[in-house]
Amino acid sequence: MLARFRPLQRLSHNITNNRPFTTTTALKMKAYWFDNLPGDQRLPHDSGRPVPPQKLSELGIIHHSLPNNLDAVNKIASDRAYKNRDTIEISPELLPGYEEKVKNFFHEHLHEDEEIRYILKGGGYFDVRGKEDDWIRIRLEEGDLMIMPAGIYHRFTTDEQNYTKAMRLFKEDPKWTPLQRGEETDANSFRKEYLQSRDGGLTA
Repeated sequence: MLARFRPLQRLSHNITNNRPFTTTTALKMKAYWFDNLPGDQRLPHDSGRPVPPQKLSELGIIHHSLPNNLDAVNKIASDRAYKNRDTIEISPELLPGYEEKVKNFFHEHLHEDEEIRYILKGGGYFDVRGKEDDWIRIRLEEGDLMIMPAGIYHRFTTDEQNYTKAMRLFKEDPKWTPLQRGEETDANSFRKEYLQSRDGGLTA
């Protein structure tokens, strides 16, 4: 994504505080089947059919509700070996060619790394492919942290407020090459590994 970034930061401190913190899977985060109707991608497109937390877990989606809780974010980063982070802001004022860029973000793709987002302000939608290849829309708002596994097909859009500020976390240096869906990505080793994990060892 091209937008306004804060510089990449390496986490040089060691997290030794093991105090428990509250994580709430998909309680604040709203998920539902995408309605597949025409219209601006930034509209809710809510079919009225909610997707339960267990369904998201089966897809490898991890969610925490952590409003104003950077200590908890740091602990997750330590536990999952995320060494680097940056901050991104997306809005018409900050992103030249905003309308075209948000359309590009909405192209279906995968990454060869986990995708981790912690929403600091604003919100947006991630759409992910379900087991039947239908779209599930996930609404993220301030305080939501979501982790998507490598190899999952997905897309992103801002919402009607046209503003998202998010922290991105990385295990190593970021690799943000989106691999557009096609025969080549269907055969991608990260895609195959994801399907094996998702489907209990069975490949699609």
